[in-house]
Amino acid sequence: MYEFLQGVLTEKNPTYVVLENNGIGYLVNISLNTFSKIKDLQKTKLYTHFYVREDAQILYGFADEMERELFRFLLSVSGVGASTARLILSSLTTEEVHTAIIQEQSSVLQSVKGVGGKTAQRIVIDLKDKLMKAGIEHEKVDFSHNTLKDEALSGLLILGFNKNSAEKAINRILQKDSVTNVEGLIKEALKIL
Repeated sequence: MYEFLQGVLTEKNPTYVVLENNGIGYLVNISLNTFSKIKDLQKTKLYTHFYVREDAQILYGFADEMERELFRFLLSVSGVGASTARLILSSLTTEEVHTAIIQEQSSVLQSVKGVGGKTAQRIVIDLKDKLMKAGIEHEKVDFSHNTLKDEALSGLLILGFNKNSAEKAINRILQKDSVTNVEGLIKEALKIL
């Protein structure tokens, strides 16, 4: 329905942005990969996917077409909804997801919270041939920027995790690792939660 939205970013969070276009503010759900690409921008163009459920109409946005394409491929797998697809694309880079599917490494997909063994295997079986036929090229994603513990906590809360558990996971990571970006902090926390 909507191919892309272009406008001013009036609000930025690790899991969503508000993009203003012609006086209308669109709440667009994003992955951590997209957040890392648009974090320093005032204006941007997001490739969108309009997701309709019985109880909601949700707009998802992606910094590039390849990530949106992977999102759509993941949605085509039985048992994978939009939240799970976004969590996969937030926990792993587009390159890691692509490589895991092509090389049949279901254990990589299984490392994502909420993705069990059967679902990971189904993703690999259903999507390997489709990705190879589609000829999707993977790319490197830049994750270099400073962030705050609060942003990581906010991102985990929006993804549906318990505040106490999320805080404990973040504190544990910060004590042992020198993670300097919100994406890395959330990814490490997702492995623990």
